[in-house]
Amino acid sequence: MVRYFFRAAVLAIGTLVSGCYTDFGPVVVEPDPIAPSRVATRIQAGDRIKMTVYGEENLTNFYDVDPTGRLSLPLIGRVRAAGRTAPEVERDIANRYRSGGYLQEPKVTIEVIEFRPYYVMGEVEKPSEYPYRSGLNVLTAIATAGGLTYRGSRDVVLIQHAGELEWRQYAPTAHVLISPGDLIQVPERYF
Repeated sequence: MVRYFFRAAVLAIGTLVSGCYTDFGPVVVEPDPIAPSRVATRIQAGDRIKMTVYGEENLTNFYDVDPTGRLSLPLIGRVRAAGRTAPEVERDIANRYRSGGYLQEPKVTIEVIEFRPYYVMGEVEKPSEYPYRSGLNVLTAIATAGGLTYRGSRDVVLIQHAGELEWRQYAPTAHVLISPGDLIQVPERYF
């Protein structure tokens, strides 16, 4: 009788644990946190920039990088911005204004004033998108989302960096920096 009870208990626990598994696709375990130099260095789709053209108030304005990664600018049309640094985009815009005959010596500056949001999902109190701030780490991102639920894992967090297809697994420490567009998944803990 005890043997049947033991088998039934093992079968019941195995069934419960197997129902908790969620497949996030490929996951890479990362021993080291993200290097700070990689955070927010390149313009991406969804960013909002301020372009200043010195001496040309009609051209100075705020512009959004569209989903294709381009800026729509007066006189010169669409300029590729995604994946490039601000100085690269500044030089491209200045060259286009000069070569198009619109300005003789354009002085252009680009400043990213609003990065695209990051997303917190899974076992947090308020899963949603949140505005990116410079120097943001995973603990602050989770706290912004209301903290962990009672089911949230305290040992593992999954992050899918913008432009990557696989999830990376980290311990949730203050050293793991978040970039604009990152997806943060807090998995369910088992016990």
